[in-house]
Amino acid sequence: MALWQGDMPLVLASQSEVRRNLLEAAGIPIDVRPTNIDERAVEAAYASAPGGLSPADTAALLAREKALAVARDQSGRLVLGADQTLALGIQRLTKPGDRRAAHEQLMMLRGQTHALHSGIAVAREGEVLFQHVASARLTMRMFSPAFLEAYLDAAGDAVTRSVGGYQLEGLGVHLFERVEGDHATILGLPLLPLLRFLRQGGWIAG
Repeated sequence: MALWQGDMPLVLASQSEVRRNLLEAAGIPIDVRPTNIDERAVEAAYASAPGGLSPADTAALLAREKALAVARDQSGRLVLGADQTLALGIQRLTKPGDRRAAHEQLMMLRGQTHALHSGIAVAREGEVLFQHVASARLTMRMFSPAFLEAYLDAAGDAVTRSVGGYQLEGLGVHLFERVEGDHATILGLPLLPLLRFLRQGGWIAG
């Protein structure tokens, strides 16, 4: 019996290579259909909600909107949206636009503990079938300015592709002294809750 029981592959509404690798390593066939929603506009539309949006709420909201946006063009398909936010206390960071911005973020995070909130949502035919947010806490070590320059040189453009300017699965691991949380959550895809949902729905073998 095949592990994947769906008629068609899962649609991934993300261009993240890490998320794609996590799903494929778990034996889930996928079609990649990234969406280009205006994340800041989506956040602004919900910013007036009582108490505003927490970083975890924001990750959940953007994951849901991405899944719904792609599901509109994928009739009958199961679509997975995902998003991740980084919060240092009450301050939320976004992806650095260049090396200088990455340097500033990493100096801000140095010696501090920050939170990563990873949200996922599964949609089909305009309906959200499942959503989940998981969080992890990461503590950066007090690295030297010289090390930071060496890290930025070695990482290159990769520092602009992830919030915080690092990928823990790559050279970014050198920045940390402690990590608390599920590894897949840190990589941006809470995999175990997703697999449980897919098993319960009959899309993967139970």
